[in-house]
Amino acid sequence: MKAVHFGAGNIGRGFVGLLLHEAGYEVVFADVNAELIDALAAADSYEVHAVGASSTTTRVDGFRAVNSATDPERVVSEIASADVLTTAVGPTILRFIAPHLLAGLRARPAELPPLQVMACENAINATDVLHDETAALCTPAEWTKLAGRAVFANTAVDRIVPGQDPDAGLDVTVETFFEWAIERTPFGDDVPAIPGAHFVDDLAPYIERKLFTVNTGHASIAYFGFIAGYERIAEALADPVVEAAVAGVLEETSALLVAKHEFAEEAQTRYRETILERFRNEALPDTVERVGRQPLRKLGRHERFVGPAAELSERGMAPRALLDAMAAALRFDVPADEQSVELQRMLRERDAEAIVADVTGLAPTHALFAPIVERVRERQQA
Repeated sequence: MKAVHFGAGNIGRGFVGLLLHEAGYEVVFADVNAELIDALAAADSYEVHAVGASSTTTRVDGFRAVNSATDPERVVSEIASADVLTTAVGPTILRFIAPHLLAGLRARPAELPPLQVMACENAINATDVLHDETAALCTPAEWTKLAGRAVFANTAVDRIVPGQDPDAGLDVTVETFFEWAIERTPFGDDVPAIPGAHFVDDLAPYIERKLFTVNTGHASIAYFGFIAGYERIAEALADPVVEAAVAGVLEETSALLVAKHEFAEEAQTRYRETILERFRNEALPDTVERVGRQPLRKLGRHERFVGPAAELSERGMAPRALLDAMAAALRFDVPADEQSVELQRMLRERDAEAIVADVTGLAPTHALFAPIVERVRERQQA
């Protein structure tokens, strides 16, 4: 069995690539980072260190690496004969994967089983995005011909992979906890053999539970922790003031998840507590600056703050803690992060209504629009 995985970074090597390796796949890493690909091509193996209550080390070998920027023909050849294709590149990069996927499907022998495609990104229905980007590159008639050569299934992925020691080389440190949920229905009777993943009939609740608990909580710690002057996530959460603010945020998102997806309230409470314990893991050297980066994206319409807050508002529930977290995000001022720099420029140069409309995507008539405008104005007047 062979899997082509786009994105040979820390998440690709320490999570998706690791689970594919453990499932028995020969993993072909594809990336545009020449230095990284060259290092992988020259290496026989790398190690994944899972740290936590029960730490383990896993050796990953039997992989290959290809530069998708300089050797696209080889990428196409690998896709044409692969069983599985996965990604961990970031949602906005999927459009650059689509041309490779289309070319690979064109070259794929019709008699082979369909390529099983799963985009493992921190975004809702990322595989649908990859599907649509790929289909848009050819005519409807050709896509009708090629569509049977691939199966597209959405996934929800969850594993904290912090910034790594500069001297770690290809080795990756991750948390012990992980979850890879994959929708079962697209595969019919031919479900991929990935023991580390679990397959569900309805993925939407799992995607939103993860996004609105793990991602919302993680970013909240980063922004409240940044304001409080902390460097690391674990030490920020040890501050009772930060902990209370984050707990308030997750209580609001939990209320939405229980009401919308009918999760048992007790089960959601346990899930929330498990997530907070993961963030307290002092063995993970995660920083508030790394987790908080790209605040403009994180303040998007369907992202971790505005998404749940908008739905709570639509249900007549006031999202006060989520608004506090958004206000904290507005104070994330990190010169090394391009989006932070752009956000601070916008706050200096533009009026609050225009900022809220452009960044959050909310209409001025939405119930959440005016409260966010108020928070933006408070930041501009500070």
